[in-house]
This record gives sequence, C-alpha cells and structure tokens, in this order.
Amino acid sequence: MTALTLSNVCKSFGKVDVLKNIDLTVEENEFVVFVGPSGCGKSTLLRVIAGLEDATSGTVEIDGQQVNDVPPAKRGIAMVFQSYALYPHLTVRGNMVLGLKQAGHPKDEIERRIAEASRMLSLEPYLDRRPAELSGGQRQRVAIGRAIVRNPKLFLFDEPLSNLDAALRLNTRVEIANLHRQLDASMIYVTHDQTEAMTLADKIVVLRDGRVEQIGSPMELYNDPANRFVAEFIGSPAMNFVPADMIGGNTGTFIGIRPEYARLGQTGQLNGTVIHVEKLGADTNAMINIGTDKPFTVRAFGQHDVLPGAEVGISFDQAKVLSFGEDGKRL
Repeated sequence: MTALTLSNVCKSFGKVDVLKNIDLTVEENEFVVFVGPSGCGKSTLLRVIAGLEDATSGTVEIDGQQVNDVPPAKRGIAMVFQSYALYPHLTVRGNMVLGLKQAGHPKDEIERRIAEASRMLSLEPYLDRRPAELSGGQRQRVAIGRAIVRNPKLFLFDEPLSNLDAALRLNTRVEIANLHRQLDASMIYVTHDQTEAMTLADKIVVLRDGRVEQIGSPMELYNDPANRFVAEFIGSPAMNFVPADMIGGNTGTFIGIRPEYARLGQTGQLNGTVIHVEKLGADTNAMINIGTDKPFTVRAFGQHDVLPGAEVGISFDQAKVLSFGEDGKRL
C-alpha cells in the first residue's frame, strides 16, 4: 500500500512560490529523505504533509485518504522536530505518555507502548528524569520515543540531528536506521546534510527552489545524476566540473569527474598546481589549480605525501566521466 501520495502540490506565501508542482509517492515501509540547500522548500513540504501548512493547490493523500482538510492530529502522523519540543516540567515518561492520555488510550495499553519504545531507544534508566537532566542525544531519543508510542502511519523528521555534535549525530543516525528496520514503518526525513541522506534513505528527493530535481536511490543519484546540480550536491568531496574543450571536447559543454576516479601523476589529461592538501588519515584530498574557477579535487585512498606548490598531472578513466550541457543537463 502507498503511505503517501502528493499530486501537483504547490505552496505560496503571498506572491512567493515556495513549492512548485510537487509529485511524489512514498511506499509502505519506505525511508524517504528530502535533501537540498537552505531555502529549497524541504521543511515547508514536510509541514504541508503534516498539516501545519495548507497546500495552496494540489492534493495530499496519506494511507489512501485525501487529508488536505484534515487537522494534523487526525492525519495519523508523528513529527520529530530539530528542537526536541519537550515539556520541561514533565519527566521522560510524562512527555511520552501525554499524547496517549489525551487520545484516551487505556492505562495498560499506554504502559505497554511506553515500555516497548523505552526498550527500543534504551531510555529505561531515564524515565523519571526531566529534560534538563538529559544530554542532547537523550532528549532527541525522548522526542523520537514520543513519536513511536503514537504508532503513526507516517513518521516525519525535520532535521532531527542538527543540534547534536558529530559523534552523537553518527550514533543517533544509526539508531534511527535501526528503528526503521524494527518498526517497519514509513518515514520521511528532512536534512541539508547529504551524508545523512546517503546513509539513511531508500529513496532521496533532491529539491531546489521549490522543485524536485531528481528522485532515486542514493546510488542512482550518485552514479546517474540527471543534471549538474544533483551531481554536485550528492557526494563529498563534490564532483569536479571541467570545460570539455580542455580535454579536446566540445566548447560549451562540461565533463564531471568524481574525486575518487581521478589519479595524480607527473603528467595526465589535465595538469595543474597543488594549492591545498587535506590529510584525513584514511583518505588524502588534494586540491589542484587547473585554471578553472574552482580547484580540481583528487581523492586518494590512504596517506600520501603531496605538498602544496607541486606541479602534477591528473588522469582519469574516460568511462567514469559524465557530460553536461551548458544548461546543466546531462548529455
């Protein structure tokens, strides 16, 4: 069964069009990530799905039912916010119980749901603490637990890891992935971090300026981007773009080369000067001035002694090269 269907959804604030003709299907048990730069409309789209914003036009269907005129509380969704949005005067248990009590669930059912969610998220030792006594990662787990106990048709996550440090982000990302497998539920997750998108998603929706640029699995977008925007946004370090005529191609077109598909040597298809080196231990990223607006990045596995100022050649397998027109579309 289809968990969510958006048909020609538009959203305007006055004369500003924020969402433009969005069509999307989320299947049952699918993990879908909305990704894109700040201001692309991803959080607004999530809020339209949740019912926190009304679509200007188009239809929103959840579990086969149109919900445009259905209030958020009756849409069968649960939302996890970046800010946690916990009640500071309530304990962890109190925060998780509140919505169930308001919905009139029997006491034994409430206790069963709290116990199950607490076990999944390792929150049992903290049930009697208040949010001020918890770390950021623990608070986020409470917010997720509050969503789980509602047993929703659809989970919505709005940049839930943005307030966490790097180590906690990784740990919580793993917890969310495990949670998806345990719950077998449909989830939509908003982030500007393409690493989160690549590691969590079954399907990624890339947005720009309120429009969908491409929808596909992480590897589909990485290996077969529809245009230059997607190619550059997905992947870190970003794809290199070089005027095709620098290697004997047509003027006005560009080639795209992933940093890991390029190799350094004394000579190559391109030549330049090393301007910066990032030694990351497992990888070495060398940035080379080849006479274009942006440096060309070569990513080498392992540790390499590359020094700024060195004259180097760049070689690459032509089969790994992607071609783009002047308008940014794939050729």
